[in-house]
Amino acid sequence: MDKVIISDASCLIALFEIGKIHILKDVFTQIVTTQEVALEFGHDIPSWISIKKPVNDITKNELERVLDSGEASAIALALENPSQSILIIDEKKGRKVAIENHLEVIGTLRVLLLAKEKHVILSVKETITELAKRNFRFSQEIIKQILLEAKE
Repeated sequence: MDKVIISDASCLIALFEIGKIHILKDVFTQIVTTQEVALEFGHDIPSWISIKKPVNDITKNELERVLDSGEASAIALALENPSQSILIIDEKKGRKVAIENHLEVIGTLRVLLLAKEKHVILSVKETITELAKRNFRFSQEIIKQILLEAKE
């Protein structure tokens, strides 16, 4: 069974800004987000992304004490089926909380690597360059690791 991909806003915004949000659809079977993330995204959510509400408001509210509402809602949703979910989240604090809660986490750059592996994009480096032109910043260490894995 394919895992459900739950996206926080950062990946959606980054890929949308460079006209490549379709990468998510082309790489993953099922993509879900929350209403809070959709509001942070600030554009119409593509029809192939489902919007779901976390069932447990208590968990979401507790997470909102340390995270923004989008991150908190995405993590709360992933916690409902942790073994069947992969969370796409880039922000350091949100990633830390997700990992502490034993969630499987990937970031936008890992999505690009998967896209290259599935021949959705030709070059991870070119896509990172496009993101940089739009003022998206990632750790140089992570960029080096992803480019090494991409053999670029």
